[in-house]
Amino acid sequence: MSELLTTPLHAWHKENGARMVPFAGWDMPVQYVGILEEHKHTRAAASIFDISHMGEFLLAGDGATDALARVVTHNLATLAPGKCRYGFLLNEKGGVLDDLIVYRLETEKYMLVVNGACIDSDFAWIGSRIPKDLTFVNQSFGIAKIDLQGPTSFDVLSRVIPGDWATLGYFGFREAEVEGFRLIVSRTGYTGELGYEFYLPWAKAQVLWDLLMADPDVRPAGLGARDTLRLEVGLPLYGQDLDTEHTPVEAGYGAMLKSEADFIGKAGLETVREKLIGLRIDGRRSARHYDEVFVGETRVGTVTSGSIAPSLGCCVAMAYVRADMADETSFTIKGARTSLEAVRVDMPFFTAGTARRKLG
Repeated sequence: MSELLTTPLHAWHKENGARMVPFAGWDMPVQYVGILEEHKHTRAAASIFDISHMGEFLLAGDGATDALARVVTHNLATLAPGKCRYGFLLNEKGGVLDDLIVYRLETEKYMLVVNGACIDSDFAWIGSRIPKDLTFVNQSFGIAKIDLQGPTSFDVLSRVIPGDWATLGYFGFREAEVEGFRLIVSRTGYTGELGYEFYLPWAKAQVLWDLLMADPDVRPAGLGARDTLRLEVGLPLYGQDLDTEHTPVEAGYGAMLKSEADFIGKAGLETVREKLIGLRIDGRRSARHYDEVFVGETRVGTVTSGSIAPSLGCCVAMAYVRADMADETSFTIKGARTSLEAVRVDMPFFTAGTARRKLG
């Protein structure tokens, strides 16, 4: 087994009581004081997450836009500098190789933010499908990423990095300076709450972390709370809710695929065999990844994610089910030792998040 990678904040996590677990090849904090408490604090105030395991690529040069448009699903024709957009990297059949955010830094200069487990495979896939005269650099081990999430995150940001942050819109970003180094501040996140993601030099991660931790509203949160937060608002996790066997259309993202470019995998989007649906389970017994989903005695699908939803007082799950059964309302989820009754509900499950809140 290869040695786990560590983020620049690894020592801080261990010194401050984090429970560490392997995740995507990294040694990462899953919790500090408890997943439930960290989840609730994020919904009420502001939490910071070490997400430095994510990957960042730089793509630049004449023709970068046309080249990238043939590789990702993002509609780059309507993406202005200073804006970023969520989308997908597909294989030839339309299956999802990764979900990623593309940042347009300049007209022909982009930053691609990919999942930590996919850094090497994404870089190789993209690199083999774009012109060799473009600049394409893997910056993943030079850029740290810290997420500030929660309804008071704007107030925290304004205290830590003074500036006119009220004018920074959802999925917008800009550069800033703090303690003598520059960083990117992006109004994005993975929790459903108002929040910001910071991209900064690897060696400066501890400096920003300490500045944020000094704010009275801020507490650290681990991957456990990050997972329950994202599931409550119906955000997918690559490797579970998104994979190479399902297309973005099957995952419910067909409406956002507006690019007119002939990107890899586009033809495969026409086939819809299964659909990703939301399920509500009353009580505190949760479904698990790989549990089977039934209508009556007929197996119709598989759970991809499941957990208690602390903000809702029940359990929720996502599952791929046969397309012809996706409009059913009542399902039974069967695990190794459990049988749970579930009701199909729209996602997001939790609708009171502040992510799109207008500021100023």
